[in-house]
Amino acid sequence: MAVEAIKSTSITALDAPSPDQANAVTTKLNGARLKETVGYAAVANAASIGSTYRLARVSSSVRISQLLLSCSAITSATADIGVYETAANGGAAVDADLFASAQAVSSALVNSDVTHEAGTYAITDVEKPLWQALGLTKDPGKLYDIAATLTAAATAAGNIGLKVRFADGN
Repeated sequence: MAVEAIKSTSITALDAPSPDQANAVTTKLNGARLKETVGYAAVANAASIGSTYRLARVSSSVRISQLLLSCSAITSATADIGVYETAANGGAAVDADLFASAQAVSSALVNSDVTHEAGTYAITDVEKPLWQALGLTKDPGKLYDIAATLTAAATAAGNIGLKVRFADGN
């Protein structure tokens, strides 16, 4: 076995000889202010697989910190939580299950952390802006919708809500 002494990206930057270099790297990582956007939508009884509920909008440049899912008991339903283009950009799925895959919403949830439920948005993504977590090579400088997409139909009506906590460097 080996003894390791590893530094995170922000600690490495803070230890750098140039304060400007440290500030550029750590703006969103070390001491960043968290912001939050929230939204909820009504899910109809008999809503089918593929129904989408756009719940929050964030910039491609933010670093996602946490997604908290709340819902009433929407019997039989499961949902992916992921990223979509806005309607102005065509509305297509970018990564429909980036955060959660087939997350049960059949029982009531209150602020259930689904940030890493799918395993796609990995621990290694926590320091990255959203555009990098999506695997893009540069920041497109646009907005994305965070949405729930039913992967199992609802057999009861209910509400679904999401809190998205993020850092944007401001």
